[in-house]
Amino acid sequence: MKFTFDRDAMIKEIAIAQEIITNKSPVTILSNILIIAENNMLTIKATDSTVKFTTTIPVDIQEEGRTTIYCDKFMSIISSLPSGDIEFIKEDIAVTIKPISKRVKFQLKSQASDKFPELGSSENVPFFELPAKEFKEMIRHTIFAVFKDVKDIKSRSFMTGVYFEKEGDTLTMVATNGNRLSCISKTATNVPDFPPANIPTKILSCVLKNLSDEGNVNVAVVDNSIFIKFANFEFSSSLIDGRFPNYKKVIPENLTTKFQVNKADLESALKRITIMADKEIYRVIFRISSGVLKLISPETDSGAAEEEIPCRYDGQTITMAMNFVYVTEPLKVIESENVVVEFNVDENREDEGLVTKAVIIRSEPAGDYQHVVMPLKG
Repeated sequence: MKFTFDRDAMIKEIAIAQEIITNKSPVTILSNILIIAENNMLTIKATDSTVKFTTTIPVDIQEEGRTTIYCDKFMSIISSLPSGDIEFIKEDIAVTIKPISKRVKFQLKSQASDKFPELGSSENVPFFELPAKEFKEMIRHTIFAVFKDVKDIKSRSFMTGVYFEKEGDTLTMVATNGNRLSCISKTATNVPDFPPANIPTKILSCVLKNLSDEGNVNVAVVDNSIFIKFANFEFSSSLIDGRFPNYKKVIPENLTTKFQVNKADLESALKRITIMADKEIYRVIFRISSGVLKLISPETDSGAAEEEIPCRYDGQTITMAMNFVYVTEPLKVIESENVVVEFNVDENREDEGLVTKAVIIRSEPAGDYQHVVMPLKG
């Protein structure tokens, strides 16, 4: 097996393979990439047994063949070399890697390709097209809201993915951790029906990082798998088992009270106030009065902080305790100049103006995205 490849082009492909591979895997072969050289194209495959990645790049092949090599070490070698052409020569189990422009060579031990897991084929999979920019937007607006508590991950594994469904002409992505929920919907008139899918964040993170805003992306949901293709890349993954919560029941309706604030003002104030916040509780008090939003970081052993910013509100003084992470994260993906927070005051404690039930954070004017947050108690 012998071929010559461009160093910079190869690095881009191997970097994606590294995102997929888990080097802590007890199965050694999963730390390797499978490379297949034929017809002057190099096919590279990587998997962690759940998420699978395939890409092809043009190379100059002198002798066809296939093998697997340790991904991280291969990446370290080619990253250390200057730009230009590099030779890859396999003889028996030894792989020699040497640049054309330098008198240096590396030798790696390979493993037989027949030990690499079968990744399956998407040849007859029914793909549909979506605008790449919209698909990325849907991922970006939801992926951060999944359940991440490692201690309780097994009992709530169904919340560790992003739920993707089609109803009528509407595509929706939703993510939740039980205390907050992010939801975005897009119109898709030419998309065929497909079964709802609970997608692992790993494949979505890779797609978000590598998908261009231009053109389309091909997606398919079949049985218990999702396939995503764009450019010369193909990703696939098993879906997460378990019944996803009925997110529609979580989104509150008939909210009667709201305030509007400049997004940049709120982000800046939160960044300052949370310097003094307890990083285990993440608690910040929102106190809203006529024309003013006061943000308060309750006193800790280190001290306290508060800041006032203008807001559009006219009514009784309202108080809500919020996890500031659940506010700052949706603000990062909302692109409008102003944001609105909608809520109902607790009817049983109206004299105190306390908010204890779910609130909605959204753009102003309203768009296709909303973030639902449960206030903290007390």
